[in-house]
Amino acid sequence: MSPQVQLLLLPSARCLFDKPVHVKVGGLGPRQVVTLRARATDERGVVFRSAAIYRADDGGQLDLCRDAALCGTYEGVEPMGLLWSMQPDVPHKYFHWTKALSPHVVKFSVHNGVDVEKEEQGGALAEATNERVLMGEGVTREVIHLGKCSAVLFTPPGKGPFPGVLDLATFASEKRGSLLSNKGFVVLSMPVFYDKPANIKHLELDYFEEALRFLQQHPKVSSYGLGVIGRSKAGDIALSLASFVPGVRAVVWINACSANIGAPLHYRGQQILSPLAGDMTKIMPTSDGTRIIKFGVGDPNGEENRTSRIPVEKANAHFLFLASEDDLNCDSRTYMESMVTRLRRAGNENVETVCYPRAGHLLEPPYGPYCPSGLHGYLRKLVMWGGQPRAHAHAEMLAWRKMEEFLRNRLSFRHTNTKAKL
Repeated sequence: MSPQVQLLLLPSARCLFDKPVHVKVGGLGPRQVVTLRARATDERGVVFRSAAIYRADDGGQLDLCRDAALCGTYEGVEPMGLLWSMQPDVPHKYFHWTKALSPHVVKFSVHNGVDVEKEEQGGALAEATNERVLMGEGVTREVIHLGKCSAVLFTPPGKGPFPGVLDLATFASEKRGSLLSNKGFVVLSMPVFYDKPANIKHLELDYFEEALRFLQQHPKVSSYGLGVIGRSKAGDIALSLASFVPGVRAVVWINACSANIGAPLHYRGQQILSPLAGDMTKIMPTSDGTRIIKFGVGDPNGEENRTSRIPVEKANAHFLFLASEDDLNCDSRTYMESMVTRLRRAGNENVETVCYPRAGHLLEPPYGPYCPSGLHGYLRKLVMWGGQPRAHAHAEMLAWRKMEEFLRNRLSFRHTNTKAKL
């Protein structure tokens, strides 16, 4: 490494996962061309990388908040481009970072010129390591056993009371719940599928009701009402909770269906929703071996599917619908619009909608690698998630802020809360 070159991560090399980091390079030659790289390994051992070519200014300085990448895995002025543009060494891999206890570690480096072989030969001019933490100081994590399911409870520092949120993920993930707890929410993160989907003949809404009751009885949770978050299959479970179970005050629905997908839904010993019928002839194969499954299900508004349609018009809750316009997993914008029509026809105006152009299905907390395709957890097939990298990354930033604002407003933050810091 060159002793005069410095790679700085500001304000600190350690930060919360959903916070930006300011990347600067100093000590380069005037107008020197360099390659900046980022490298990370996920929980399953898959390596993700990004690289971009930059030219230093006349003083030998680089500032990623000011300077444009000339080419690489992204172009233009993108302060966090090295993070969201990271690509897996193995195609069609999703970036798995689901456990809150370990920081996501990203190694940044700067190399002379544009020789892509330099990294393998160890020719870095300077290096820095960014630790991206999911749990801030004072947040507690506890595993909770609820019937057949295990959930993880995240509690912010302070006495409370805090708003309570049930964070539903199709498969177990602690990322969103831990990050929300940093912001002053008590969050119970819970998977929809407690077993392999093939082994589940039907889902029971009672399990998720039990999770709501657990939150209601928690001594640090406000009595004002609970929020529920869900994306994809978890999104239709969130809608079902609001429609059939009292106590849900706010729902964040992200790129999901307006009907029950996959398996029958039971409640109190009876089937309440049948699964939406599929049409496999409308699944489109692509040239790289993936599939576009967006139109592979029936129309939820069709009379033949009325027993699978979730009766959101019966819900007494505020709704935030977030839909990506390039979602290739489901026709989320159409589903959203049909629900808004039904809600307003029933006199419920407590609904907010946001559409994100050129964004794909997997709207996550910001600054993780963009994933255009991967293995569908229910179908066990490679599918396209959709979206364009830059637009999708920006949508994640906006959606994350919007979700926090909505939950903060609808679940009452009139009292003073303690938020977690590093």
